[in-house]
Parts: sequence; C-alpha cells; structure tokens
Amino acid sequence: MGESIDSGRRCGRRLVRFTLTCFGRDRNGTTAIEFAILSIPFCLLLCGVLESCISFAAQQVLTNIADDVARQVRTGELKGLTKATLRQTVCGQLEIIVAKDCPGLDIDLRSFDTFEKAADEAKLIYKNGDVDTGKFDVTPGGPLTINMLRVIYRWPVMTDLLALQMSPLDNKKILHFTTSTWRNEPFDE
Repeated sequence: MGESIDSGRRCGRRLVRFTLTCFGRDRNGTTAIEFAILSIPFCLLLCGVLESCISFAAQQVLTNIADDVARQVRTGELKGLTKATLRQTVCGQLEIIVAKDCPGLDIDLRSFDTFEKAADEAKLIYKNGDVDTGKFDVTPGGPLTINMLRVIYRWPVMTDLLALQMSPLDNKKILHFTTSTWRNEPFDE
C-alpha cells in the first residue's frame, strides 16, 4: 500500500511537471496574453489624451468668449449689464460645449482705479476645496475706466480614474478660467 501512495505522488508530480512544461513551451496564446496585459495602460493613456484634448478645447472656447465679451464692454456695445444678462451672454455662447444653463459658471466684471489694483484682485482664492466667488460681482465702469473680466468654469472630468490626477478641486472637476483687463474706449453713455 505504501508503494501505491508513493507511485501516485510520483505520477501527480510528473503530471504537474508535464503540464507546466507543456504550458511553458506552448506559444499559441502568448500574443493574446501580451495584448491583454498591454491593453490596460494603452486604454488609460488613450483616455488621458482624449480627456486632455477636450478640456484644452473647452478652455480655448472659454477664452474666446471672454475676449468677445470684453471687446463688447470696451467699445460700449454692452451697456447696463447686470449679473443675469452677462451670465446669459456668456452662457449662450458657451452652451456649444457645456450642459444647458452652464452649471459651474461664475463671472466677475469690475471696474478699478488703476491696473495695479486690478492685478491685486486677479488672484483666485481657494476656500473649502473650491474657488471663493463671494466677492464676484458685475459692476462695469463707464468710458475710459479700467475693467477686469474673469470667467470661471468647473469642467467635469469624464474618466473616473483620471479625475484623481487631473482635478485640483474637491468635486473632481478641472478649473477653467480666463481673465481680461482693459481700459474702456471713450464711448457715449
């Protein structure tokens, strides 16, 4: 009986060794296994490139909209602006790439005595993991005044794995912002 147990163990060991040897020599599935291993980093890289490109395009659209609005305010084309009308003007153009009613959009348009004061106010202050928009207001100046327009949009990151790396905000969104400072032309009020 002792011999049968020993021979059974030997057969079992031979079978395991034979299976591992055959598996090690067989090259039929190597390409599929290598592709499966490389597909995960490739997909992450591809998603990251696409996410970055779409985000960059959105930033450029936001900058162009802010420049257009700043030009209209500078020339006196947009007069009597309120927070609601300015938001509607910017959001109407921005809805081409964002959700309806532009969630995450904040606008600040103020008049200053000097360019130095405008530069001091241009800093974004973070509070509780987001931008503090408590001082944001819409008070454009008249002819020959110095004005600053800041437009901020919180862009959602679509790929959850990349949100941790790409987002500086607590809500896992990318902060897109643009600032434009100018002196108004001598338009008629």
